[in-house]
Amino acid sequence: MQVILLERVAKLGQMGDVVDVKPGFARNFLLPQGKALSASAANIANFEAQKAQLEARNLETRKEAEAMAARLDGQQFIVIRSASDSGALYGSVTTRDAADAATADGFSVDRKQVVLTAPIKDLGLHAVSVVLHPEVTAEIKLNVARSVEEAELQASGKSIQELAAEEEAAAEYEIAELFDDIGSAASDDDDLAETVQRPAEGDDQPAG
Repeated sequence: MQVILLERVAKLGQMGDVVDVKPGFARNFLLPQGKALSASAANIANFEAQKAQLEARNLETRKEAEAMAARLDGQQFIVIRSASDSGALYGSVTTRDAADAATADGFSVDRKQVVLTAPIKDLGLHAVSVVLHPEVTAEIKLNVARSVEEAELQASGKSIQELAAEEEAAAEYEIAELFDDIGSAASDDDDLAETVQRPAEGDDQPAG
């Protein structure tokens, strides 16, 4: 099926291009979202008549998107989730979660603008694309953690595995310290007992 694009569509073409697409893709995505029109002679003629207006509108929205991208690109947003000690989430982080996190920090992002190449199912920092305009994309990071404190540590560059290893090492150190204290206390008790049992000098000498 041939359609005429009303805006740039990734991997298809630029505004005004007449391209061949699968009928289902056109009916379910391009046409209902206003990204294209069927390439009939009448629609092509209408597009040509409105081309200047469409290009001006596209330029305006692109400038707005670029201004937004300048503020949004590189931002990091915290998403708190429950997870196992190995870092596997009980569930997953969705496009809606990403949009909600960005919106909560003052950025107007719709879940339809968020692109996840794969479901997020682990703790850590995850790069996510936000398509603000057909020609403008920003990249954000989702800091998925079990607590704000953990998120801050991850933001400093530590992975969940490193954090777990540090916690384990700290626990082992505390246990070792405890055993050292117990051993030291036992040694002190032995010294005290030996002192009590040892007779004082001169005690065993017969009286003159």
